[in-house]
Amino acid sequence: MHRKVRPAGLMIRKMACSGVEPQILVQYLVLRKDLSQAPFSWPTGALVAQACHAATAALHLHRDHPHTAAYLRELGRMRKVVLEAADETTLKELAETLQQKNIDHTLWLEQPENIATCIALRPYPKEEVSQYLKKFRLFK
Repeated sequence: MHRKVRPAGLMIRKMACSGVEPQILVQYLVLRKDLSQAPFSWPTGALVAQACHAATAALHLHRDHPHTAAYLRELGRMRKVVLEAADETTLKELAETLQQKNIDHTLWLEQPENIATCIALRPYPKEEVSQYLKKFRLFK
């Protein structure tokens, strides 16, 4: 038995006509920039690992949220934005702001040193959280 496959253009036109746009979900990460500089001078791999730990923890902790479930269903379309915080104080201030605004996130603490290294939000529609992240630039 063969199924009829609709042309992609028809599907896009149908979505455009109905006014429905697919929601773009983004997982934001904010990583401490000072860890890559003296006196810390962490290697790039160590910083990447911190971001990975934070992202994985946020996805796991919020796995039952509909946005996270939708984000994980589209593995090939995941969007992450990595921003930089100047230092630990700035990162902790952001964590406090996110907590006050009820924005789901994880503040990753590297053990055994207990150093705050990265914040990862659960996946959100960009427009819901971008206002709280405007002062942070892309990580370089």
